[in-house]
Amino acid sequence: MNNEQLLDLVKQMTLEEKTAQLLQLTANFYEGTNVEGQITGPMEEMGITEQSVDASGSILGLSGAQAIIDVQQAYMKKSRLGIPLLFMADVVHGFKTIFPIPLAIGCSWDTELAEKSAEIAARESAVSGLHVTFAPMVDLVRDPRWGRVMETTGEDPYLNSLFAAAFVRGYQGDSLKDEPDRLAACVKHFAAYGAAEGGRDYNTVDMSERNLREYYLPAYKAALDAGVEMVMTSFNTVDGIPASGNEKLMHGILRDEWGFDGVLISDWASIREMIAHGAAEDDREAAYRAIRAGVDMEMMTPCYVHHLPELIKSGEVDEKLIDEAVLRILQLKEKLGLFDNPLRAADPEREREIVFSKEHRQVSYELATKSAVLLKNDDSVLPLQPDANVALIGPFAQSPDILGWWSCEGVKEDAVKLGTALQERLTTGGKVQFAQGSNVHTITAEQIAEALEVASKADLIVLALGEDSEMSGEGGSRTDIRLPAAQLELVKQLKAAGKPIASVIFNGRPLDLHGVIDESDAVLEAWFPGSEGGAAIADVLTGVVNPSARLTMSFPQSVGQIPVYYNHFNTGRPLNPEKTEERYVSKYIDSPNEPLLPFGYGLSYTSFSYGDLEVSSNEMTAEESLSIQVRVTNTGERAGVETVQLYVRDVTGEVVRPMRELKGYVKLALAPGESGTATFTLNEEQLRYHHSDLSYRSDRGEFHILVGANSRDTQKKSFRLV
Repeated sequence: MNNEQLLDLVKQMTLEEKTAQLLQLTANFYEGTNVEGQITGPMEEMGITEQSVDASGSILGLSGAQAIIDVQQAYMKKSRLGIPLLFMADVVHGFKTIFPIPLAIGCSWDTELAEKSAEIAARESAVSGLHVTFAPMVDLVRDPRWGRVMETTGEDPYLNSLFAAAFVRGYQGDSLKDEPDRLAACVKHFAAYGAAEGGRDYNTVDMSERNLREYYLPAYKAALDAGVEMVMTSFNTVDGIPASGNEKLMHGILRDEWGFDGVLISDWASIREMIAHGAAEDDREAAYRAIRAGVDMEMMTPCYVHHLPELIKSGEVDEKLIDEAVLRILQLKEKLGLFDNPLRAADPEREREIVFSKEHRQVSYELATKSAVLLKNDDSVLPLQPDANVALIGPFAQSPDILGWWSCEGVKEDAVKLGTALQERLTTGGKVQFAQGSNVHTITAEQIAEALEVASKADLIVLALGEDSEMSGEGGSRTDIRLPAAQLELVKQLKAAGKPIASVIFNGRPLDLHGVIDESDAVLEAWFPGSEGGAAIADVLTGVVNPSARLTMSFPQSVGQIPVYYNHFNTGRPLNPEKTEERYVSKYIDSPNEPLLPFGYGLSYTSFSYGDLEVSSNEMTAEESLSIQVRVTNTGERAGVETVQLYVRDVTGEVVRPMRELKGYVKLALAPGESGTATFTLNEEQLRYHHSDLSYRSDRGEFHILVGANSRDTQKKSFRLV
């Protein structure tokens, strides 16, 4: 259908049919899902009529080709105007083939592989009947207490923006209509959900508009520039107004300033939650505020269907707003080709061939190997030698709980376990002996005794520790981000055995690693690595793969430092590292200011040396860029990848500027003894920022160029912007 035909379709719809198009419900409301009690259960609780269900626009959380075919066909038989349903789901880091969590994907610094993972997730989802994914989540994060940090790619706006665009390209391809194995993407959560106070989920967000624009909005804008079809509102307030009713945010910035003309959907029940926030007296006012803010689709509350018709009839809401919302939804359905083929790519036979295929799992494996960060490796304890006699101990030694939160249709039992994979790899004289050691949260004397017995017979201990998947993700906020006490006790007991310890951590957030990192000779951050996680981590441990990942979120010394992030300000009384005894400076008296592990940090099984930093000029103009080069040499005995990072500091600005900001990176794959040159181009546009009047421009003056292996360990040169 062309746009005129879609407009004509809107004109044919009754007001009730139009408001029903704005309603999104879960699968158990619909005929064909074989869920009993839909009339007396959910429909009764929400006060939804069967007529509203029959005319509703989209469905949430159903998957499986045959199930979706059945529901769509039953729905279309009742659809007066032949308007098909949209099927949506949270396909966050894979459909059935689960990839590492997004925070881990960020640590790969590999946007091409991230795009490939989204393409595969889209392929599996589309053949299973889905049309839209609620991804990517691009919220910038600085507080690891918040469980949903696992869904984002980290604390840096530049890197987050690169990944946001990559995920959108992977999900959507070039044409949704011509590529039925793609999904429409929905960027979330607009806006600044990652800045929830205290790291507590759904909590208040309060910041200046300058801070919002400088750090939190860029990744959403990058997703829009990549063509994302949908945006989801966040649960939180922004400047005292819940996002789902925030006209300045949704109309002023998203639609008017940025020109977004796609579908805007609320998060689950967030329109009605304006009442609890104290921003709406009742469902009627919530509907009024949300539709005026430009929210097209209401997820799982009935404010729109109950109250928009009367708000229009009373003249409080212009029916034009409803028509615009319905048109945007119909336009998305047309882009997906649903008017021509309501079943789109849903195909049970292809589903059996494509979903969880060997090819897809291979990409999951590759991404997991590139996402694991080597945090410590004293005395080259890792990689394990082929003839190593290893004691593999800990609650994750043979645990399938390595997929992480939001693993969609992933099945834990399908995941490759670390112990199984490691045992398969140590076959040339080496062996693996197992002990549970502890559970995730509890430990017994018998478990300790067994662990010590197994450890006594081994050359080296590999400890498999971490959070279970319920300890992070949505609703998974924590005030204590150490490993559970039972696991810390296990580490303490095994340390006394006197054997080298290599700890592998499975988790969804940066942790306070005290009690592990000091007691271990080596530490590998595995995150939740996905379906092939056990195989990938085993290959990193045994040196089949040389780790290359770099942290995209700082690890704190303790929870008391949070938020701790690399691109911070200097303060008027900065701490001089050489005068730590000074009191009246910005510092803690019981902790360093610096994080335990900084943004950009990660080790390798080889070593790299940096030559002198070279900059083409000590002056920059608006017309002429700077060329920046550094020679890097692999000084070790293994091939490896070094991620050379470029940071810039604006020394004096109209608004205080961060100590350093990431502006680019180059990955150099080098053989032993080989050298390579990392070359960067820096221009005036990259030096711009939001000033106090929100204008976006650069300042003349001195800048520092900082290049190195992470945000802490860098070389410095200066130039002036003239």
